Parts: sequence; structure tokens; C-alpha cells
Amino acid sequence: MRITKVYTRTGDGGKTRLAGGQEVWKDSLRVEAYGTVDELNASIGVVRAFNEPGTEPAAAVELENALRWVQNKLFDIGGALASMPKSADAVMSGATAEDVARLERFIDHCQGDLAPLKEFILPGGGKVPSLLHQARTVCRRAERICVALSHDEVVDPQMIKFLNRLSDALFVWARWAAKKRGEPELLWERTDGPQP
Repeated sequence: MRITKVYTRTGDGGKTRLAGGQEVWKDSLRVEAYGTVDELNASIGVVRAFNEPGTEPAAAVELENALRWVQNKLFDIGGALASMPKSADAVMSGATAEDVARLERFIDHCQGDLAPLKEFILPGGGKVPSLLHQARTVCRRAERICVALSHDEVVDPQMIKFLNRLSDALFVWARWAAKKRGEPELLWERTDGPQP
């Protein structure tokens, strides 16, 4: 693909074209879905930018490789969402059952290094864990929008499963990165009644 001009002026009226040429409003649920997947991809790019070797360089490399793969998969998913299927049989798939299984393997591998949770975790800690938690919340929103879209239009269920499992992976990676970097996990402290 070669892009010679960034602006086209064709979207100035509030509409855009899907990959197949169909014109839709920019606030349509399909555009919201692939736009949120794009936002998630950008969030993960920020995590990668801050993922410096630190005290455990092998862990940083492992996280880098996993997140680079995730970003490529999210591009596939965004492309599939940006393509209106002509029929249920023609729906594009941006993720496969094997992709979901790969995320599960990532989760299981990292969980092996972590103590079981006894309380909810507050998003925070070091930079990389905090950014992974932020990406997790964007991922959950992308999943919710794709589910909403699936009520009215055809969406490959594997993409929804991938986003669901990815949010779990981002949570585990946040915990795992904190442990590997020697950074604290911030636990939720329950409060009883109104506070001063």
C-alpha cells in the first residue's frame, strides 16, 4: 500500500468509507469499533515505548515480543472491522482460535510467576504496569463496542474472544511487569462508610 496524501477532504461532511467503499457516518458503531481498536493499538505502542530493560532485560524482551505480536493482530482486527461483509459467509476474520489460545499461553506462563490475588489491584505502580492497566481498560471498551455492533451487524466471534482474552493478558502482564521490575502492586483498601 502506498499513501501519497494524508488528507483527502472527503470526510469533511461527517462520513467515511469502509474498506469495500461503502459510505457510513463517522459516528457509526462500526467506525467506533475499529477506531477504539486503533486507540488500543496506540496505547500498547506507548507501553512498548516505556518498556526499557531495567533489572530484568529478558522480561522486557519477552513483553516487547508479545506486545509487537498483539499490535499486528489488532491491525488485522481493525482491518476486518473496517470491512463491511456482504453476507455472514463473507465476514473477515482478524483473529483465530489459535490467536486466542496463544494469548491464553501468555497468561498461563506469566501467572506461573505470580502469587494468587487476595484483593483487587488499583491501576498504578510503575510506568509500564500503569500503562498496561490503561490499555486494558481501552481493550474492555473495544470489546463492549464490538459486542454492541454484533447485535446489528456481522462480527466474527473470534475477534470478540480475542479482545476478551487480551484484556485478561494485559492485566496479567501489568502484574508480571511490576514483579519483574520490583515495583509495588497497589491493593484496593476497602473503606467503610463516608470518609472525611
